[in-house]
Amino acid sequence: MLVKVFGSAVYGVEAMTITIEVDLVPGTTGYFIVGLPDNAVKESIERTLAAIKNSGYERPRSKVVVNMAPADVKKAGSAYDLPIALGMLAATGQMPADELHEYIIMGELSLDGSLQPIKGALPIAIQARAEKYKGLILPKENAREAGLVNNLNVYGVSNMQEVIDFFDKKLELTPTQVNTREEFFDAQYDFDIDFNDVKGQENVKRALEIAAAGGHNAILIGPPGAGKTMLAKRLPTILPPLSLHEALETTKIHSVAGKMPGNASLIARRPFRSPHHTVSDAALVGGGGVPQPGEISLAHNGVLFLDELPEFKRTVLEVMRQPMEERRVTISRAKVSIDFPASFMLIASMNPCPCGYFNHPEKECTCSAQVVQRYLNKVSGPLLDRIDLHVEVTPVPFAELSSQKVQEDSTAVRQRVLRAREIQDKRYEEYYGVYNNAQMSSKMLKEICQVNTIGQTLLKTAMDRLNLSARAYDRILKVSRTIADLADSPDIKPEHLAEAIQYRSLDREGWAG
Repeated sequence: MLVKVFGSAVYGVEAMTITIEVDLVPGTTGYFIVGLPDNAVKESIERTLAAIKNSGYERPRSKVVVNMAPADVKKAGSAYDLPIALGMLAATGQMPADELHEYIIMGELSLDGSLQPIKGALPIAIQARAEKYKGLILPKENAREAGLVNNLNVYGVSNMQEVIDFFDKKLELTPTQVNTREEFFDAQYDFDIDFNDVKGQENVKRALEIAAAGGHNAILIGPPGAGKTMLAKRLPTILPPLSLHEALETTKIHSVAGKMPGNASLIARRPFRSPHHTVSDAALVGGGGVPQPGEISLAHNGVLFLDELPEFKRTVLEVMRQPMEERRVTISRAKVSIDFPASFMLIASMNPCPCGYFNHPEKECTCSAQVVQRYLNKVSGPLLDRIDLHVEVTPVPFAELSSQKVQEDSTAVRQRVLRAREIQDKRYEEYYGVYNNAQMSSKMLKEICQVNTIGQTLLKTAMDRLNLSARAYDRILKVSRTIADLADSPDIKPEHLAEAIQYRSLDREGWAG
């Protein structure tokens, strides 16, 4: 008897329906899976046979052929265990097969028939609804994630027996209901940290406020213990909240990567990713036989924080250059090419030298000039070219550190950022794919960032006297436009330019680049 069960494969952040055909061939014994399965899929035979036996059912006693169509697309992972097992049981007449074709079924089986969670539940649910399936059956741990999709019955089950009883009309499963909007808006501002935790560092807070308002990349340079990491971790608390569309997009990426928080249905806060400096190229940008999203895609719509930037391998940093410009990354393989979104804010930190105390007001640096220059040159000029704000962080004096003065909290800063973003929303409503000042093209700069004669003179003087590179010009204009937005000024004034110029320290003569 031939039985068809439907599952799903995830490629990139999209899903594709897979037809799992199970056929019994009498007279011989053996189990075969065809249709470009990987090792995890091939091993599913042993898991499914053990689960069938331990659930009280009979293993097929004839030759079993499992075909996974389309046969020219590689199938990867262990999530096909459940549909293969159900296909075997239906083909041997141990469960009804008349309604199997109405559902997408996915799940990894344990040997006792219980189900383990899978990756990519959200894109699978979206595809199931698009193809008008009656429902989606998957492990209970993934039910809330898939339940975000409306107009689709999502059933979370704990073991294979529940699925068999459901099709045998012995058990009625309750669809998972998720109030997406309520959960989303309740969790948007649920932060454990706040800007008011940071004593002093007003100039750095101001720089991060500008970065948040315009979507600019920033690098913090300072000695150990000055608060670089502490400040960077608090940046998401002042960023505008995710829109529902952005939250769904971000959730899809984390779902595909298997990075969803336990029992979560939706990622409501902007992600903050902080990979260790030993990260590989593929782990950062994505990769694998069946490409998976990397750290830059997991940081989509959020912040990618690279602590101790010069300690990262040069090749790892260089592969970020194109995604930073295009806000997406393409992973190409011989048979497949997949795009992952990668629109993130890059926040990096670094010491000014190997010992960390170059230009320190109190401690003496033990590094020679050549060692300092070699250390700074680990970060390439083209990468620095894509970082708008270079912020020098100095140690906090004891008087400020011990002060009981109440610091400004993230809510107050976020309100100013939101007002600036509202101005940008109106400015770029006619420009496709541009949402903030950092995303302006060179052509748009000429239209939007016009500077008066005094401003032009200031820019020329800064370029000459501070030995700023030509590539700093566009960045200064973009940052000054954001500073003007924060001041609710329709024009870029000389004081806005002056503040933007001071954030180009690494472009000065004597620094890397």
